[in-house]
Amino acid sequence: MRDITIKADHSGNKGRYVARVAGAEDEAELTFSRASDRLIIVDHTGVPDSLRGKGLAAALAARAIEDARAAGTRIMPLCPFFRAYAMRHRAQVEDVVDL
Repeated sequence: MRDITIKADHSGNKGRYVARVAGAEDEAELTFSRASDRLIIVDHTGVPDSLRGKGLAAALAARAIEDARAAGTRIMPLCPFFRAYAMRHRAQVEDVVDL
C-alpha cells in the first residue's frame, strides 16, 4: 500500500514505529526495547480496528527488520504477530530475527 508512512521514534532503550494511512486519524504501532547494542526485543504490534486489513502490521514488521539489518542488530520477537510474520518469512529474515 503506497499511502502508508512509517516513522521511527526512539527514546533511550525504548522505541516504536508508527504507521499512518493517508486520510486516517488512527495509527498502528510496533514497540521494542533495546536489550544491548546488538539486540532489540519486539514486544508489541497494535493495529486499531479502523485500519485492519490494510497491511500496516506487515509493513511495520518489514521496516523493523530492514532497520535492524542496516544497523547490524538482531531481533528477538516476543510479540506474537511479529513472531508469526517472521516464521512465514523465515528464509528472508533468519539473518536478523532469532526464531
